Amino acid sequence: MPQDTASTERTQQRARRARARLRTAGFLATDTIAWVGGFIAAVWSRYEFQLPPGQLSRSAIIGAGAAVMYVAVASLRRLYSGRHPLGSLQEVQGVAGTTITTAAIVLLGLLPSAERPVPASTPLVGGALALLFMLGARVTYRHRRDLAMRPDVRSSTPVLLFGMGDAGQGLLRAMLSDPRGRYLPVGALDDDQDKRDLRVGGVRVLGGRRDIATAVERTGASTVIFSVANADAMLIREIREATLQTGAAFKVLPPVRDLVDHRITVTAVRDVQISDLLGRRQVVGDLPMSATSLTGRRILVTGAGGSIGSELCRQVMKADPGELMMLDRDESALHSLQMSLSGRAMLDGPELILADLRDDEGIRRIIQERRPEIIFHAAALKHLTLLERHPGEAVKTNVWGTLSVLDACQDVAKFVNISTDKAADPISVLGYSKRITERLTAHAASRFPGTFLSVRFGNVLSSRGSVVTAFQRQIEAGKPLTVTHPEVTRYLMTVQEAVHLVLQAAGIGRDGEALVLDMGEPVRILDLARQMAEQASSSVPIVYTGLRPGEKLHEDLLGTGEVDTRPFHPLVSHVTVPPLDPMEVSGLDPYAEPAEVVEQLALLAAQPFAPVADGPLDVRLSSLSIER
Repeated sequence: MPQDTASTERTQQRARRARARLRTAGFLATDTIAWVGGFIAAVWSRYEFQLPPGQLSRSAIIGAGAAVMYVAVASLRRLYSGRHPLGSLQEVQGVAGTTITTAAIVLLGLLPSAERPVPASTPLVGGALALLFMLGARVTYRHRRDLAMRPDVRSSTPVLLFGMGDAGQGLLRAMLSDPRGRYLPVGALDDDQDKRDLRVGGVRVLGGRRDIATAVERTGASTVIFSVANADAMLIREIREATLQTGAAFKVLPPVRDLVDHRITVTAVRDVQISDLLGRRQVVGDLPMSATSLTGRRILVTGAGGSIGSELCRQVMKADPGELMMLDRDESALHSLQMSLSGRAMLDGPELILADLRDDEGIRRIIQERRPEIIFHAAALKHLTLLERHPGEAVKTNVWGTLSVLDACQDVAKFVNISTDKAADPISVLGYSKRITERLTAHAASRFPGTFLSVRFGNVLSSRGSVVTAFQRQIEAGKPLTVTHPEVTRYLMTVQEAVHLVLQAAGIGRDGEALVLDMGEPVRILDLARQMAEQASSSVPIVYTGLRPGEKLHEDLLGTGEVDTRPFHPLVSHVTVPPLDPMEVSGLDPYAEPAEVVEQLALLAAQPFAPVADGPLDVRLSSLSIER
């Protein structure tokens, strides 16, 4: 089989070289004819179409000589070796420059002669005509080749593109250059009046958003592709609604920031996602981030198998770290993570660490042996309602688990604790426990030489515990969408935004702070449910269940008394977190009655900064580890 493949590749290479040689020979012949014909036409017009005897042959000979000169100069400039794309502006400039050089050489050769074989104007006029003929031949060839590269009308889907900016035109050209492509552009739409009747690759702009129905009927398009780069959600919803009313399908081109290397390709076109329809703009594109701060560093991600942790690993990998260590207690999650990163999941690499935060000694040994320089702490229990029923689990994992990691971080350069907006004025077990982790992290910042900080953000779209994921599963199961309250709102962000902020924090965060992203306006969950119900293939009812214990009607980004300061970027708030001595959590009893555990957590989350006992932190933490 490999021999057959190699033989096929060699055959294809020989065929490509043969076609290239044939094309070069064709252009050589065309250019020669152009020069000879141009000189004859120039002389013929000079003598008002009545040539003296012998003038025709002399014009042809001089034209042939000019053609030889042109080919020699063009060969020196490698115009026939594919230096520039055929029909491109660079090739036009090259052909024009070579023509001017050739005409000048021929003219200088004629001027000293008293008896010129052709008039002195012949090189100028003939060269201009030859240039016109040569460029015409190239344009014709390029046009025929472009037509041959278009998708087959019999097997492709006719589409309209909405948006003829740089992204839309790039997508259009990509579609027109793929003979096996699945989409065939038959028209375009744009609200810009200056682009009306614009033609790109022969595809014409037929109107704006009000002309969608007319354009679909006129062209027979079965799909409309939204190709406006970084458009707001309101415009996407409006164009989608107008498209669906015509019976056509609706697709979108993702924002340029989501594309690999920002290249526009046909494969990037996808179905609309709920994040596209949200009434808020993503802000990660406005946040500067230097990947060089991660390059070559030893990095540990806890909770690496979760939604945030796995995306963290993917983005960290792009920064070329010295070593990426991925820790999780869920072996299946680690299996999936390794598969997504490397395309293989042998589970035999040192980068995967199977461990539990509750194993204090085990976590200590791992950090001491692997010596990470940067730790992103994403491991935690995050389901609010479940933790209300089992607050002791929040103590053991969220509080003591974080403390186990902090305990071993004396030599870590940076520690980033991933928190939640529920830690601002918390009223739930999840909020209490995450607020405590913020305060424990702030205490470590006051005692250890590295940088210790927290990152606080809202609900993450499409994470395993997100409302979007829950709605999707309810739709798939044919169940009603459950909304707690018709006015409940939440701050929502994509996992890419959340991870970008975490990496941003590693660069600009200061000791003991919590960084909070300005996430725009909160989203009403009822509106989100309605949008997802509209996308469902069948009718989906919405039912109200009432707010559950620990749930707020509206979330807060900043707690009472927290001052919103933005010293480095207008979209990132830096708030000071009061430290909490680890000895204060030693009295927590995870096995007490749930109401008692909740009360203890609430007191620790809200209590003011207590004086720190004397003595090295590692000694006191070690004693706490023994106690618990």
